[in-house]
Amino acid sequence: MPIRIRDDRGRLVALPGPPARVVSLVPSDTLNVQALGAASALVGRTDYCDAPGVPSVGGTKNPRLDDVCDLRPDLVIANQEENTRSDLEALAQRGVRVLVAFPKRVAEGLAHLARLARVFGVENDSHVKDLVRRGYDAHRRAEEARAARVPLRTFCPIWMSPLMTIHGATFISDMLDLCGAENVFADRERRYPLAADVAGAKPIAPGERDVRYPRVTFDEVVSRAPALILLPDEPHPFSEEDAAVFRALPIGARVVLTSGKDLCWYGAQSVEGIDRVRALVTPRS
Repeated sequence: MPIRIRDDRGRLVALPGPPARVVSLVPSDTLNVQALGAASALVGRTDYCDAPGVPSVGGTKNPRLDDVCDLRPDLVIANQEENTRSDLEALAQRGVRVLVAFPKRVAEGLAHLARLARVFGVENDSHVKDLVRRGYDAHRRAEEARAARVPLRTFCPIWMSPLMTIHGATFISDMLDLCGAENVFADRERRYPLAADVAGAKPIAPGERDVRYPRVTFDEVVSRAPALILLPDEPHPFSEEDAAVFRALPIGARVVLTSGKDLCWYGAQSVEGIDRVRALVTPRS
C-alpha cells in the first residue's frame, strides 16, 4: 500500500510501500527504527549509530554520499540539524527519497516515532502501540509533576571550550523544562561575531545562521545562578576535570555528569529517558 507523509520540512515523502532498504543518518533514528522492530530494513548507518553489522557510511556531518547511493536505499532518514543541507540536497538530486526530521520538543519526537511507525507499516503492531503509549504516558506524568513544583534553575552546557549552551527553542531545553528544570539560558540567543557573543561587542544580523546555541562565559553562568549543572557526555564528553571547574564556581550548584542520549535523542530514547531526566533534576533523598 502506498505511503504518503510529510516530513518536518513540510515536504511530501511518497513511498510505494514500507521501505525494505533504509539508511539512517541520525543515531536517534537508528534507535527508533530498531525499537519499532524494523532493524532488518537498515542497510546503512553513521559511525555514531549503535547498529552492529550494519555498514557505516561515515559521520552525520560528512557521510560518503556515493556509499549511501551504492546501498540503493528506498529511504534515507535524516535530521535538519545533524546533517548538512548540501548533503541532503545532493541525495535528493540523485533521486534518493529523504525524510527530514527536526523535532524541537519531546512531544514532537514522540510524534515522529509514531510517524516512522506509519512509514514502516507497523503502527498497529501491539508492541509499537505500547511503545508509543508509554512515551506519551511518561510525558503526561512529567507535565503533571512539573505543574506541582517550582522548576529548578539549571545550566546544561553542550561544549566546554568554547563554553556553549542551549536556547529555549531546542529539544534539550524542552526536555529539561518537561522534567522540572528551568534552563537559565532559555532566553539567550547566539550573537555574531564571537566578540558580540562573549565580550559585549555590537552584534551583526545573523541571517540564516542558527542562534540557538550561544557561547557564554563563566561569569554569565555565575550571574544566572543555577542550582543544578548537568554535564552530558555528548555532543561534548564532559569529564570529572570539567565537573571540578564547575564545582569551583561560587554558586554552590549541584554538578552531575550524565548521559547525553536522554537529553537530546528524540523518539524511542525518551520513552524511558523522561523518567531518568526527572530523577536527575529531583533525586530521591
